[in-house]
Amino acid sequence: MFVGAGLLVGVAAGPAQAAGVSYATRCVPPAASGLDPVEGTTEVQITAPATAAVGDEVEVVWKFTQAASKNPDLIDLPADSVQPSGTLKATGAQTADLAMRGPRENPAIPKGGAMVLSDMKGTLKLTAPGTVTLTPDAYSINAFSTDTKCAPTETVKPAATIEVTGSSTSPSPTPTPTSTTTPSTTPSGTATTQPSGSATASPSDSGGQTDFTGKEVSVAYACKTPIGDKNATSPVQIDARKNGESFDLTVRFKKSVMDSPADIPANSVKPSMEVVLGGADKGTVHVEGPANAQPIKSGDPIEVPDLTGTYKPGASGESTLAPGVLTVTALGTTTTCTPATSQVSLTLDTTRQEGGASGGGGSSATSGGTSSGSTSTSGGLAETGSDSHGALRALGLVAGTVILLGGAVFTFLPRRHPH
Repeated sequence: MFVGAGLLVGVAAGPAQAAGVSYATRCVPPAASGLDPVEGTTEVQITAPATAAVGDEVEVVWKFTQAASKNPDLIDLPADSVQPSGTLKATGAQTADLAMRGPRENPAIPKGGAMVLSDMKGTLKLTAPGTVTLTPDAYSINAFSTDTKCAPTETVKPAATIEVTGSSTSPSPTPTPTSTTTPSTTPSGTATTQPSGSATASPSDSGGQTDFTGKEVSVAYACKTPIGDKNATSPVQIDARKNGESFDLTVRFKKSVMDSPADIPANSVKPSMEVVLGGADKGTVHVEGPANAQPIKSGDPIEVPDLTGTYKPGASGESTLAPGVLTVTALGTTTTCTPATSQVSLTLDTTRQEGGASGGGGSSATSGGTSSGSTSTSGGLAETGSDSHGALRALGLVAGTVILLGGAVFTFLPRRHPH
């Protein structure tokens, strides 16, 4: 972690001085992360004016020259994703807790790499003559909407002093805020549960119908990561287009628009799903979406793209399709989220094809077309297939899901998809 140079405000202030100090520190990750506290040594440099006058507002800078801990060996932290804040104690001629904060600016930090933090700054208005002593205290490291709290485990030595003389001859500048509150990112809501049932699409009933629109169903996902279990609910719809005796499927997360809590590089987020078959047919159909083509800025919306694949029936009769296990790879890690219950979105009249899905083997994934068509009556429930899916690992990404990266938690906010 790094520090910067100090500036002062006010004609009476003298030249800046810098002094360093080190102290034993205990850093505690967020409780939800499940990570153990880290014991280490923090080294900082405090820069402040050597002399100033009563009434002056002086700027103090806190530079980290060594962090108490490294980035956990779980995931790379992208550039500009980490922000420090802390408290500097003023004692002596006056007593105050000076709030310090740095910008969210950092180079990319690899797994296990040394933490690199921006310089923290704060403004202190001098109120009494004498010696003001400045001592660094506790600080926080914010990454993806959660804080790792670091505090001294020993008495910290003073890092700098300011000799304050009588009143300043120049008017005092307008005070500037010394602290801000980092807005927490919390889910803005969950999807509204849709009526039970599914859309039934039968070519024999529709005079050669080729496009079939499924019912939007509210799917409750259970997502597991190495550092905690998370739940999310998202409305999902499965549509189909008849292609010979097979069907091109499109799975839509219709309200899954999410706000990114950090900059995300292009081609780093890619979703897929195993659509669960029921009724006459058995097994799963793999569908997947494209990776994000453009970088996503912090605060910009993230949408789960349409997932497409081809369903080759393995049985003749009335077959149901339900959203199944969702998998998302992001920033080199993978998560899988399993539906708590089966929610059939679409029922199709199918004709068995050689090498089709029946028996649980699943269908291979290919790109499928999308189209909307008529909506018809409800059908039966499909099997969940949840027992056939093993370990659920790292980084979740679905509306309302919490993403955990080491000690950091991403919370995405669901919004309505514009259509």
